[in-house]
Amino acid sequence: MKIVIAVVGVVLIFAVVVFAAFRTTSKSVYAGGSTVPGRVNIHDIVVKDIDGNDVKLSDYSGKVLLIVNVASKCGLTPQYEKLEKIYKEYKDQGLVILGFPCNDFAGQEPGTNEEIKNFCSMEYGVTFPMFDKIKVLGEQKAPLYARLLSNPDTGSQDIKWNFEKFLISKTGDVVGRFGSRVQPDAEEVVKAIQNEIEN
Repeated sequence: MKIVIAVVGVVLIFAVVVFAAFRTTSKSVYAGGSTVPGRVNIHDIVVKDIDGNDVKLSDYSGKVLLIVNVASKCGLTPQYEKLEKIYKEYKDQGLVILGFPCNDFAGQEPGTNEEIKNFCSMEYGVTFPMFDKIKVLGEQKAPLYARLLSNPDTGSQDIKWNFEKFLISKTGDVVGRFGSRVQPDAEEVVKAIQNEIEN
């Protein structure tokens, strides 16, 4: 009897953990503000753009960033259209969207950088900066995502799927996180972007 109770207990704990993880796929966190002691900052990180050139994220100092792990063959790929729309609407006010292709989820970004670049341009007219294909999970996780996921404000849970979004303040602090299914033009995302632009 004790064994049965113990097994049931373990199963219940597992179910709670799985449910909590599932909720993070659509959960949004927005801390707001900038330059707060203890916040995680990304401005010291160097990444490669989709053409293989080094880019210092400090070059975006003074800009509000929305960092997104993207994929070309995902049911959420049409979010590219809304990302481009938001970019065009707010870029003159200081917003920059950074797209990081990733093949970690069901092999939905299998192409080369050149193929991804052509797809984004031809299919969705993407003009915001695109970057080198990276990993966002496991031991080979890109340093940028290791930093994004070591964050007391927006949580340290792994990326669950394509098109998860991180909002970065003008000073490089990670201040917001929006789940994959939260649309780029959702009210909560737009308000958070506006707030950071105004800070």
